Amino acid sequence: MFVATRMTKHPVSVTSDATIQQADRLMKKHKFHRMIVVDNGKLVGYFSDRDIMRVAPSPATTLSKFEIRSLLDKISVRDIMHDKVITVNEDATIEEAALIMYQNKVGGLPVISDVGAVVGIITATDILKTFIEVMGLPGGEKTRLTLEVDNKVGVMADITKIFADNGINIDSFITCKQNSQRYELVVRLDDNSALNDVKKILEQRGYKIVHAVHIG
Repeated sequence: MFVATRMTKHPVSVTSDATIQQADRLMKKHKFHRMIVVDNGKLVGYFSDRDIMRVAPSPATTLSKFEIRSLLDKISVRDIMHDKVITVNEDATIEEAALIMYQNKVGGLPVISDVGAVVGIITATDILKTFIEVMGLPGGEKTRLTLEVDNKVGVMADITKIFADNGINIDSFITCKQNSQRYELVVRLDDNSALNDVKKILEQRGYKIVHAVHIG
């Protein structure tokens, strides 16, 4: 899965010469907390609603609405924007985008092409949606098993063969490293009447089933 297939294309943006008032109206209209700044197709910065609040008059001001509008019209986006923007390439994987967000503690990333043009934006919500789809939720009726296994060659091949030999289709297979010696495997299966027999075989082979649940 790649960023290009999960991002929002043609994101809403403003130019650096837009006024604070124009930017504020646009953010409120789309319910944004931050917005990218693009000049001639190139990303030049970003700003947030907090940046606007920082330069806006206090709610306790004695200025009239006309005076406030006049003041905000004198301040442009370039005066408050941050010009160091963390981005991700459109060819990057979803995992790369998630890691960049996690490491930099940001909720979204502008997506750029190889020539530096802004082609989209990907957010933490897009990452979460991808995870939900990978886990098959929502979806049809499934059975989810969690197994603890040793970190050794052949484990996955052995487990998948057990299911295949009993006519059970594996819908998805996810691994999560617990430590250098153990892995947690999450197996999502199509419902099958032979599942109880498979669970017995798995336990006989030394695979510990730590959780089992029916979904859907």
